[in-house]
Amino acid sequence: MRAADPQIPLNAKAANGLSGKRLFRRIRTTSLATSESTYPTSALLASDFASFKQQESIFVILNLFVLATLLLIHTLFSSHWGSPSPALVVVLSVAFLVQLGELVWLQARTEPLRPAAIMTLTGFSIVMNFSLAFLLAELSHREDIQYFIVLVVPILQAAFRLPLVLTIAVVGVADFITFFWVWEYNRHHSVPSSEYLESGTVSLIYTLVGVLVWLLVNHLEQREIKLSESLEQLERTKERLLTEEKLAAVGRLSSAIAHEIRNPVAIIASALSTANRAGIQASERQEMFDIAAKEAARLEKLTSDFLAYARPRGPTKTPAPVMETLAYVTDVCRARSSEKGVTLSVEESSALMTNMDVTQVEQALINLVMNAVEASPPSGNVSLRAVAAGNGLVRIDVEGTANPIPAEATAHIFEPFFTTKPQGTGLGLAIARNVARAHGGDVVLSANRPGCVCFSLTLAAAAAPASTSI
Repeated sequence: MRAADPQIPLNAKAANGLSGKRLFRRIRTTSLATSESTYPTSALLASDFASFKQQESIFVILNLFVLATLLLIHTLFSSHWGSPSPALVVVLSVAFLVQLGELVWLQARTEPLRPAAIMTLTGFSIVMNFSLAFLLAELSHREDIQYFIVLVVPILQAAFRLPLVLTIAVVGVADFITFFWVWEYNRHHSVPSSEYLESGTVSLIYTLVGVLVWLLVNHLEQREIKLSESLEQLERTKERLLTEEKLAAVGRLSSAIAHEIRNPVAIIASALSTANRAGIQASERQEMFDIAAKEAARLEKLTSDFLAYARPRGPTKTPAPVMETLAYVTDVCRARSSEKGVTLSVEESSALMTNMDVTQVEQALINLVMNAVEASPPSGNVSLRAVAAGNGLVRIDVEGTANPIPAEATAHIFEPFFTTKPQGTGLGLAIARNVARAHGGDVVLSANRPGCVCFSLTLAAAAAPASTSI
């Protein structure tokens, strides 16, 4: 059976089997549909009203083409078939206008058809073509009737839309009309027995066309069902994997947070416990308090960095000169670079402007510069360079003379809490990348070789303010 109850979705239909007592089934309901409409099955697999309208229009145009061609052939070969009678021309004209009217109605209609309306439309078209073929044969009054080609259209419609039993029934009616006309003509005129053989051949062709087309359509429907089931299974698998990945990410993050918090808390507890021991010297007690305070500060920084990563504030972008931002970052980081014996330098190819939240970008660059300073050897150099990167972007490079990052670590350097520094939190690069992406850019490791490690931050460029003259 090729159709299911309109209220049963496609996957339920596949699960329950194909019933042989229903004419139509729902293929699918589009996401834009406001009502659950049912459409007939077809080789075009019409799944919404627009597709059904296109399919039905094809049948109507086929009918129009057949009718016009038959009248033209009859007129051109009037020496063989005789001139078409006025009644025959009138019948063909009426049928042509009816089909044309249906085509115009289909193209103008925007509301989906109900299942009952689809059944009525299909039945009307089949009955009209049967009646038209028989009426044209009667008006032609010949043993060889070219107008029986009209019978092919209802057979195709049945094969596209009806179950196999009804398709065979439609084919049987077409075969009956073919034989009946030969018998009817033989009652008034003697016809050779070869006419019955010819009618049998035509009936066999009708049967083959109907059954083969039905089998092809049914095969497409079965493939569609399997494809739909596969897509649904793929979606379920995708959702399950996403859920598992989220849970795994939460687990990894929770484990990392617990690890990072446990260490300073344990140190604080140990230091305070030692400071409270009886008989400890004042200098040693003060040292324990200093250790506890230092670890408390580190814990505060950790929580602040984590909040900045987990709940980033949306950027408030304004056009700002890149040079001023680089100069500020250099001034902030110069004290630490001097302690390490690392030289800071700034390069800028031109007066670049960019749309950015200055505070957020400064924080991202400070993270990058401080990482470069910590990784550079004494007497090393860290340079900041801003260039126009094309495509409306500005690229800021933070380049240091450090040893390359190990290959096994490069895939994880932007992950939260991943760090190769003993006192690092592993959030600096993750925060910098969040800031850059919030600005429509990114942070990437653009160079990683001995003596040169470079991180590049890209931002959207802004037009330089127009200069005014007095």
